[in-house]
Amino acid sequence: MRLERFEGCWTAMVTPFDRKGEVDYEGLERNIQFLIENGSNLVPTGTTGESPTLDWKEHDRVITRTVKLAKGKAFVIAGTGSNSTKEALRGSRHAVEVGAQGVLLVDCYYNGPSSLELRTQYYEVIAKTFRRAFIVPYVIPGRTGTKLEVEDLAILHRKFKTVRSVKEATGDLERMAKTRTLCGEDFDILSGDDDKTFEMMTRSDIRASGVVSVMSNIVPGAINEMVRSILKGDMERANELKDILDPLFKVVTVNTVESYEGFDVPCKFRNPLAIKTMMKGLGLPSGPCRPPLGKMTPKGIEVVRNALKTVYEKDKEVFRPIQEFYKVNIEERIMNDRYWK
Repeated sequence: MRLERFEGCWTAMVTPFDRKGEVDYEGLERNIQFLIENGSNLVPTGTTGESPTLDWKEHDRVITRTVKLAKGKAFVIAGTGSNSTKEALRGSRHAVEVGAQGVLLVDCYYNGPSSLELRTQYYEVIAKTFRRAFIVPYVIPGRTGTKLEVEDLAILHRKFKTVRSVKEATGDLERMAKTRTLCGEDFDILSGDDDKTFEMMTRSDIRASGVVSVMSNIVPGAINEMVRSILKGDMERANELKDILDPLFKVVTVNTVESYEGFDVPCKFRNPLAIKTMMKGLGLPSGPCRPPLGKMTPKGIEVVRNALKTVYEKDKEVFRPIQEFYKVNIEERIMNDRYWK
């Protein structure tokens, strides 16, 4: 297999844990097989995979197992970014050595380098070291507090043939249009937000080619079909699937107001809390998140459960692959309160 273009559905994989908080490698392998069977490419150890709370030994094992199972069946771009260039080099070396086609590098969080520093002290260092692996910058200022500017991305693309895609999670559609203008047609823009994918792919000045998707952990087949339908111009089917899946796209992050100790406090339950709550309720390997991420409140659980109910009522077939692969009764799982306590 050879990676020609970054297109279609790439799943930002969760890392399942057991009750003790250890990585559930058996569950991980089942999830990988499910994703491959339903046409998704794989992105292990990204933000959705809780990479900040995985130690490097766990990080390496997750990538190794993913690559081994995907060989000849799906492509793997491993999350190896860090706020330390030295650490990112170390993680990238392992991923490339075990057979990942490329690495996903998040902008350096917390220490806040400028865009110039991101390019010269981080992305270029790694691109020069691993000249045969694809380097995919991941721009998500809401998580990192910094941002690789489009001009620096364009310079990277000119200098290195392996920098030919970006995971865009800025939410800034005008920036994405600028990326298309400066980086040209031989550059692939991947959506980093499920709810922006359709617009990013259908806007003529952006022309994104796919998505690194959170919700494809549970509905990989439907999201892949939506994306592929857009790519081949079947807008009737693409719009139909967008309408069915929209409730899920809107709950990657869940906002509620919680009352405790006499205060009303806004709560923002961020990825991967919502997707892991859904997966656990549906009967997929997921387990808890690692602290400081905790559990969703009853209000938060109600939001994600209602999204699942809405999609199920629109089109039961969307969840059929889960039912067949994991041998669960989807209707019972969604409707029975005992799975959501």
